[in-house]
Order: sequence, then C-alpha cells, then structure tokens
Amino acid sequence: MSATVFLITPPFTQLNTPYPATAYLKGFLNTRNITSFQADLGIEVTLALFSKEGLTRLFNHINNQEISHTQNAQRIITLQEDYINTIDAVTGFLQGKNPTLAQLICKRNFLPEASRFSQLDDLIWAFGSMGIQDKAKHLATMYLEDLADLIAECADPHFGFSRYAERMGRSANSFDELYTALVGEHSYIDTILINTLKARMATVKPLLVAISVPFPGNLYSAFRCAQWIKKHYPDVKVAMGGGFPNTELRSLSDARVFEFFDFITLDDGEAPIENLVYHVEGKIPADQLKRTFIKVDGKVAYINNNACTDYKQGDVGTPDYSDLLLQDYISAIEVANPMHSLWSDGRWNKLTMAHGCYWSKCTFCDISLDYIKLYEPIAAHTLCDRIEEIIAQTGNTGFHFVDEAAPPALMRSLALEIIRRKLVISWWTNIRFEKSFTRDLCILLKASGCIAVSGGLEVASDRLLELIQKGITVAQVARVNKHFTEAGIMVHAYLMYGFPTQTDQETIDSLEMVRQMFQAGILQSGFWHQFAMTTHSPVGMNPAQFGVKIESDIVGTFANNDLVHADPKGADHESFSEGLKKSLLNFMHDACFDYPLQKWFDMKVPKTKVAPDYITNILNEVEYTAPNPNAKIVWLGKKPDLEKITKSKKGNTWELASLTFHGKTETLNIKLDQSQGLWLEAMLPKLTVDNIKTWTWQEVKDNYEANGLEDFELFWDNKPVNGLYKVGLLRL
Repeated sequence: MSATVFLITPPFTQLNTPYPATAYLKGFLNTRNITSFQADLGIEVTLALFSKEGLTRLFNHINNQEISHTQNAQRIITLQEDYINTIDAVTGFLQGKNPTLAQLICKRNFLPEASRFSQLDDLIWAFGSMGIQDKAKHLATMYLEDLADLIAECADPHFGFSRYAERMGRSANSFDELYTALVGEHSYIDTILINTLKARMATVKPLLVAISVPFPGNLYSAFRCAQWIKKHYPDVKVAMGGGFPNTELRSLSDARVFEFFDFITLDDGEAPIENLVYHVEGKIPADQLKRTFIKVDGKVAYINNNACTDYKQGDVGTPDYSDLLLQDYISAIEVANPMHSLWSDGRWNKLTMAHGCYWSKCTFCDISLDYIKLYEPIAAHTLCDRIEEIIAQTGNTGFHFVDEAAPPALMRSLALEIIRRKLVISWWTNIRFEKSFTRDLCILLKASGCIAVSGGLEVASDRLLELIQKGITVAQVARVNKHFTEAGIMVHAYLMYGFPTQTDQETIDSLEMVRQMFQAGILQSGFWHQFAMTTHSPVGMNPAQFGVKIESDIVGTFANNDLVHADPKGADHESFSEGLKKSLLNFMHDACFDYPLQKWFDMKVPKTKVAPDYITNILNEVEYTAPNPNAKIVWLGKKPDLEKITKSKKGNTWELASLTFHGKTETLNIKLDQSQGLWLEAMLPKLTVDNIKTWTWQEVKDNYEANGLEDFELFWDNKPVNGLYKVGLLRL
C-alpha cells in the first residue's frame, strides 16, 4: 500500500474518538483524486502501552531502575502482576467489547486500586443506583489514571492522557525549551511512538507527511515524528497544520523549526495541502503555495498566493474516516460531569454545520482570524448527504457538530431534513443562548435526535455580557435553557471568571445566577474557566479599552497567543478558582443549594445582591410572541382519530369533533367545533415534513379563512389547539 499523502494525528487528543482534522482532509483529497492514508498515532500508542505486552515491558523498564519511588508508585509496582493480568480485559471493556465485565469491576475487588481511587466521587451520588456501565467505566478510567501516574513518575515525566508534554507547547514564546528536549534522548513514550510511526511509514511510502497539531499537548510528539521522518526518509517532505499553528505560530520567525518541518500551513487546510502536493510533485513552484511558512536562505518566509482561492464548504467533500481504528477507541469517564462524559464516552462522528461563527462579536474570542470571522453555512441537504455517507462508512450514528456556534436557522433546516429522511441519529453541538431557540424549535431539534447543547453563559452578569458583546442577557439564557430542558435536551454552560474589570461582587452574583439555574433544573452541566487574553481577540488587540494592561509586549520567535495582563480594576480572580469549581460540582449533583455562597471560599467575599427568586420569577413570566406571518408551521405527529359528537343542552344541539392524538408517550384529546375539527384534520397532513411545500403561519390562516371559518387567532393561540405542540404541531 502506498499513498501520496500520509495524514497523522500525533499523541494525544481523545481516546474515545478520532480528532476529525485528518478525516476532513482525506475527504477533500478524495475529491481531487489525491491518494492519502491517515493514522491516529495517539490511539495506536495508547493500545501498545496499555496491553499485557505493553505493561510487561513497562514494569520491566521500571524494575531495572535503581531509584526510590513514592508510596503510591511502589504500591502499583508491588501489584504489577494484577495490572498485567487485568489490562487487556479492561481495555476491551472500555472499547465496548465485553460489557459484562462491568459487574465484576463494580464489585471493587477485581481491579487493583491506587491513589486515584481515593479521589473518587461518592459513586452512588455520581451514578445513582442505576448506570452500572458508567460506574464501571469511571472505575476503569481511574485504574488507567493510576497507571498514567506511574508512567509519569517512573518512565516519562511528560506523559498524560490528551496532553503529552503540554507544558512545552503552551505559551512557548521561545523554541529553546522544546528544541533542547528534541535534541535529547527519546523518552519511554517516544520510543513507542517512533516504533509505531516506523511501521506505518514502511507501508504507506508517502511523498508528503501532513501532521495535524490541534492542541499544545500534540506539539512535542509532532516534532518527534517529524524529526524521525527527516532522518530516516530525507526525501519525504513534512508539513504541519491544525489549530495550534493557526493560533500560536502566526508570527513564527525561528528558523530552527524547519530542521523538523518543511512547511507550516495556516487556517483552512484544503487549498494549502493541495498546493503542497503539487509542489512536492514538481508541478508548481514554491511561490504558488497557499498560507505556508517555508525557509528561504536560512530565514522563515511566509508564502500566500492570493490568486489561489479557498474552496467553498459545499465542495470540500465528506469527511472520510477510513484507515482509522474505529472499533478500538476507548470510552472513558474521567469525571462525573454529564457533558464531559459525552466528550469522552462513545464514538462520535465529527461534522460542521457552518464554517466560522455567524455571531463573531465576542470580545474574548479570536474573531480576527479566518476560522472565526469567515462564516459560510452548509446546505441542510448537503449535511444530510454527508451524514448518510459517514453512517454507511463507520456504522456509527452519533454526531458531534463541532461548530463555533451552530446557527439556529440552519439547525432548524437540518432537523427538518433529518426527519424528512427518517434518519435515526443522536447529535449535539455548540450554540449561543439566543432567543431564536423557542419552545417549538427545541422540540423539533429533539425530534431530530438532538440530545445536548453547550453554550457560553460566560460571566452571568448583564454588565459583563454587554462588555463581552455576547448579545444575550441572563434572563434570555434562563428562558432558552428552560425550552431546551423541557424538550429533553441536556444543557451545558461554559462559565467564565476573571474577565477584565470583573469585581468580587460580580463574581459572587454570577455564581448565584448559576446556582439558581441548577436549582430550577434548567441547567444540567457546566464548567468554569478563567479568562485568558489572546493576541487575536478584541481584548488582546485593544487592552486599554477594557481597562487592562499587557505586562509584556515582547513578541516571541515561536508561539504567540496568550497574553499576560494586569487587571487593576478587577478582583483577585485566581483566588475564586477553587470555590467556583467546588460549588459547581455540588450543584451538578443537586446538592448544597442552601449552602451560603461565602462558605465555598477561603477568603472573605461579599454577599450576593441577586434576589433569591430572580431566575424563578423569570421562568414564571408568561412568554408571548406576536404571530410571525412567515413562521413555518410543521406537523410531526400522526393522523388523529376523529369522532363526530352531537351535544345538546336545554333543547339546543351542536356538532363537535373529538380528535385523539397519539404521541410516543402520551395520548391527547381535544374537542372543537365540528367545522374547525374537520378543517384541522384535513390540514395536518399538508403540514408534514414529507410535503415539498412548507406552509407559513399566514398561509395556514388564509386557508382557514378560505374555508369560511372565523377568528383564526382565537382558534390557533388558545386552548385546545395551542396545546398540540406536545404531540408535534410546531410554529418555527
């Protein structure tokens, strides 16, 4: 087997599913008839390490050392036989190959246990009396984490799941530390990585190796791969692309980088990699490359052929997951967080609804970069074509749409197309908590297979949300979360603290808003992160406008993204970190809602100024939306049973229609004037998604009145018809 391009994801990203960059590029290269092969070296190295043979080699390596160990490491070494004898069974269980092992794992006398198990959440609290598979996955994950701790202490200090040598990649303004490590001896994990790469290179025989580096934790291993290829395959060209260079290496000037790589590309990879192939094949000169760093006369040069345009999203092809070891990925549950378990548990096909962000205004975000600012949606029918292709290829029906923020209008169109094609999938994505997510839209999304959304609540303070230019208010977020929750869609909130000028009071008030949302049941998951200023965000480009000062304006020769800054008007943000995270963990488990907020913190903090019923009052407000003549009216339900009824009272008789609607979980009966009931029964089939024509609210009203009926608004917006959303009559 040979291929023109060898696409590599270096260790480590996720263990449960492939990072999608190489699959996206392979799908594009297919459209250009360029042969390629892809490999996720992260999962391949993991499986080589966490196997009976791998652990035997690891313990032999450790046993040959003459060094003292911590008490925890010594315990694992003493129990090495138990680890060696159980590792294949545990790996197979986490791959979904022997689910019955869950019973044995949960007995707590099958797996050897070290320090990670002392940090376990209360398992009954975390997983309840049900969920034995999840409980076993959590225990098995702690077992692997114990082994990871051993590796980091005794074999390779850089090791960590999803973040190998991450410190050397994060904010590495200088290449010096990384370069020193690279000219040193191979580490224990390096040796496994290189052996894996060596076997792949021998079979693929590429002209070009393209290494995707999405995160700082992939950077060191990417350089190790490139270093080995340059030494052993000097005629093969090596390129780097991906999220890390896109954000961190835009001002690269250290020529030593090109001892390892021939090319570094920025932003969308399709046009750059196509030009790289043609250049390597001798078809175009270097000055025709697209968004590519190269070395010229000993110095770093940036080449961008403006005559070469990027491909439209409809023309880049369907992501291709072939070559990857799809059945061998490991589903782990590291923490008892509902959304985090989605990220790390199960195999998700990655797709994108739209390139860039339709909002593109948030002041903390890299909105100056093309991957954010260039917004281009993909047509719903094209997305569904890709969904069907990927299901046929992978056999997996779970999809994670990895958008910066999925556009509500496109989500609506996609949901209708999914339902129209009768596809049975599960999917989740990132959103903005905007008012477009009405009750009925959320019901539609649920009907199409949406199981969860994650969105940025950021700092739950209207002043700061305005400063962030988030375009939302806390009240709006609460209402939207209610709509999602009542539709049966889990909601995860990204929470931020430490935004410029954020005070102690605002931090505590933000926590109180979050507490009330969890207590009201409209938020199921969340994660606090501290604000980080980046070079390409409005805050980073105009710090004085936001009341902060950059502490160093020195531009590094390697990575430049995170900016160290001082916030003289703000709180001591770091001091809130532990209390915010500890309180959130409890709220996610429906615990400690009555605990005074001050008790979560080691220092004195102000009392909240937020009324204790603020969120509840918002949720209890009656929501009224004026009729939109252009709103789409859609019927997702089944044909109702119709019975004509004659009622009489005091000598007067009148005709009624009794309509019984059968939903999946409930039966609903309504009684209408017979003429109205007969009209509704005849109208509903015209409103289904199977029809080519989509009816608007105005067209439905006109049809109603054309049948000689009166008072449409009174009929449509009042009982009993306005309750039919429960069985699928939606205004979108």
